[in-house]
Order: sequence, then structure tokens, then C-alpha cells
Amino acid sequence: MLPKGLQIILALFATALMATFILGLAHSISTGFAGFWGGLPFWVIAVSVLLMATYDFFEETVFKKS
Repeated sequence: MLPKGLQIILALFATALMATFILGLAHSISTGFAGFWGGLPFWVIAVSVLLMATYDFFEETVFKKS
């Protein structure tokens, strides 16, 4: 088991890396052939996934009692 501080730093890095990838993908879809309205459903899904990942980050690292 990693120390709590290191676990928080690594989880934050991983969440930020995933968010960068998802937002870059959403941006590329919206500015490419699909356009804004074609990319809007993906943006909704991407934001939902990022909110769930952020919630999981806090649940598993910051609020965990161990």
C-alpha cells in the first residue's frame, strides 16, 4: 500500500492525464468534420465521464478512511 500523500498525487496525475486525453478528443471531434452540433453528444458523454472520474478520485483517495 502506498502512503496516502503519494496515492493522492499519483491518482491526481492519472485523472489529469485522462482528462487531457478526453478533452483533446472532444475538441478534435468538434472542430473537425463533425462540427459543433455533431460533436455535442460526445461532449456530453465526455463531461459525464470526467465528473465520474473526479468523484471516484475523491472517493478513493481523499475521503477513504484507511
